[in-house]
Amino acid sequence: MRFLFLDLDSTRPDHLGCYGYHRNTSPNIDKIAAEGVRFENYYTSDAPCFPSRTALMTGRFGIHNGVVGHGGTAGDVRHEGIDRQFQDKLASESLPAFLRSVGFRTTLVSPFAERHSSWTFYAGFNEIHNTGKAGMESAEEVTPTVLRWIERHAKEDNWFLYVNYWDPHTPYRAPESFGNPFENDPLPDWITDEVLEQHKRKVGPHSASEINMYDNRTHDAYPRHPGEIKDRQGLRKMIDGYDCGIRYMDEHIGKLFQALEEQQVMDDLIIVITADHGENMGELGIYGEHGTADQGTCRIPMILRWPGKIKPHVDRGLHYHLDLGPTLAELFGVQPMPSWDGQSYASSILQQSGTGRDYLVLSQCAHVCQRSVRFGDWLYIRTYHDGYHLFDKEMLFNLKNDPHEQFDVSREHPSMCREAVYYLNEWHDEMMMSMKFDTDPLWTVIREGGPYHAKGHLPGYIRWLEQTGRGHAVEELKRRHPREFA
Repeated sequence: MRFLFLDLDSTRPDHLGCYGYHRNTSPNIDKIAAEGVRFENYYTSDAPCFPSRTALMTGRFGIHNGVVGHGGTAGDVRHEGIDRQFQDKLASESLPAFLRSVGFRTTLVSPFAERHSSWTFYAGFNEIHNTGKAGMESAEEVTPTVLRWIERHAKEDNWFLYVNYWDPHTPYRAPESFGNPFENDPLPDWITDEVLEQHKRKVGPHSASEINMYDNRTHDAYPRHPGEIKDRQGLRKMIDGYDCGIRYMDEHIGKLFQALEEQQVMDDLIIVITADHGENMGELGIYGEHGTADQGTCRIPMILRWPGKIKPHVDRGLHYHLDLGPTLAELFGVQPMPSWDGQSYASSILQQSGTGRDYLVLSQCAHVCQRSVRFGDWLYIRTYHDGYHLFDKEMLFNLKNDPHEQFDVSREHPSMCREAVYYLNEWHDEMMMSMKFDTDPLWTVIREGGPYHAKGHLPGYIRWLEQTGRGHAVEELKRRHPREFA
């Protein structure tokens, strides 16, 4: 048995053809989707990069594994303390270690551990290839390493190969020689001129006027990546830059599939295609960032192809990405690891019943501090630190009618907000009862000065807003964050 896992950083599902996108961004991914299960409502439990991958690899929510952000103690995996044995649990209960226990030799092609000093990400891998640029790789710098591995090892049995591509992540970096296959394609129709004008009035990192987080600078090395969006031409540069990253990555993924075909191993190859998080492309007025606990950031693609085991279909149930481990355990006919928080959806995909969880709780503490509840047609977002976006404390969106989160209907539907808060409290109580620590990392983040990507930036950010004639929100920012501005 052979297993290929493609981790496509910052790839949102609705910019893939197999999820209905109107642009031809992903023909090679789409082919695999047609041969497997495509999950419509698959979410990272903890965003963005480091929290998401830590939750996947440990099988545990960030509130349990300790990683909910990118800095401070929120960026440290919790260790087992006095109960630790000669080896910690990651040595045997991480996802790669589990796969080793059922007979796979595990290989990683990724620079991710170096990017975030997330050395626990390596736990359970037999073989590690660091492509060396801490996530700034372009696909042509990743693919040769993978192709060499395929040439040497593909015909061997019982391997698991985890490959990390980065091209949809900012700054958009597809080579200029790639051109722009989308220059004549229409933009997403929901961003009308009126909507764009509203976005231009918003403040906060990665809003339309400051794509470069806290300013509008550009870099000569990344000509596809804009500093701000002033008009439709700027919007096109933003959307086309992202979509070119996906299409360029997809062409390199096609090279992997071709090499595997030549090695005659595609017929019995398990393939997972997924991401660590999505990417807001206008949702909540944010562009080119994954800094909220919303649909744009937390919904991720998930495609599972397993020849002879799973028939092609679409699964619409609610699932966390950390449910993958227990699902694989059931499909392999073994028990899941005892420390895992996930639950198997194997029966759902085998029987095509489309069942899933009643609700999901999604966390983000790197750019803002938010927890959201995804249930039914609804997404409820509760904000504890707004990351200088001036979000309301409560927001509610009907994703069926409003998939791009334009209309906060929390005031019109207080009963749905109360239901969401009940779910949030139920989840929190369950999490706290099943952990030996008495501290929720979210509150630790706030005590340590706020989310990592906002911490310490407010005074300089306010000066920049004033200097650029965008001081309309300054007093409100000062009012909301008096300690950070003092």
